[in-house]
Amino acid sequence: MILTEKDIDRIIEMAWEDRTTFDAIEIQFGLKEKEVIELMRKQMKSSSFKMWRKRTNGRTTKHAALRNNAVGRFKCSLQKTISHNKISKR
Repeated sequence: MILTEKDIDRIIEMAWEDRTTFDAIEIQFGLKEKEVIELMRKQMKSSSFKMWRKRTNGRTTKHAALRNNAVGRFKCSLQKTISHNKISKR
């Protein structure tokens, strides 16, 4: 699978989000957790990658199987609704 620059930016954004699981990234982009880690290592400065790994390592919200059911999906009130791959207007 060839990732565009836009795809890579979105994967990095999703990987930094606390409530976005690695499973969600895999469903959307086909990258397993190990592949996301490799991508982050290549795309980020060493210090930023280390900070991200420290932040995500052992975080249960990043793994759907370990996640507490009380943690629901988070959606920012400013996030636009996406339907049929087009951002709908407000």
